[in-house]
Amino acid sequence: MAEEKKHHHHHHHLFHHDNEEEKVAEEVTYSETAYSAGGGDGYVAETTKVVSAVSDQTTEDYDKYRKEERHHKHKEHEGEMGALAAGAFALYEKHEAKKDPEHAHKHKIEEEIAAAAAVASGGYAFHEKHEKKEAKEEGEEHGEKKHHFFG
Repeated sequence: MAEEKKHHHHHHHLFHHDNEEEKVAEEVTYSETAYSAGGGDGYVAETTKVVSAVSDQTTEDYDKYRKEERHHKHKEHEGEMGALAAGAFALYEKHEAKKDPEHAHKHKIEEEIAAAAAVASGGYAFHEKHEKKEAKEEGEEHGEKKHHFFG
C-alpha cells in the first residue's frame, strides 16, 4: 500500500518573509566611535549613535516600488531588444533587395515594415524608461531610500 505524503511548498529565496501577524517594526542603528586627545590621561572615546525605526509598512512600500521599478526596467530592455532585432532585420532585407533584384519590391516592403517595428520598439523602450523613472521617484517620495542614514 502506497503511503501518501503531504507535500509542503518550500520557497528558497534570498530573503525570508514572515507571516503578516508576526511583523514588527525593525530598528536601524548606525554608530561611530571617534578617538580624540583627552586631558592628562591620553585618548577619550566619543561614540555617536543614530537610531531610526523603520516600519513594516515602509518596508512593504519600498519593496513594492522596487519591484515596480525592476518590472519597468525589464520591459525597457525587452523594447531595446525588439528595436535591435527589428533594425537588424530591416538591414538584412535592404541587403536582400540589392542581392535579389527579381524580388526587390517585396524585400523593400519588408525592410520598411521592419524599420517601423524598430521605431515602435524604441518608442516602447523609451516609454518604459519613463515609467521606471516615475516608479523610482515615487519610492523616493515616500522616504523609502534605505541607504541614507542622515538627511
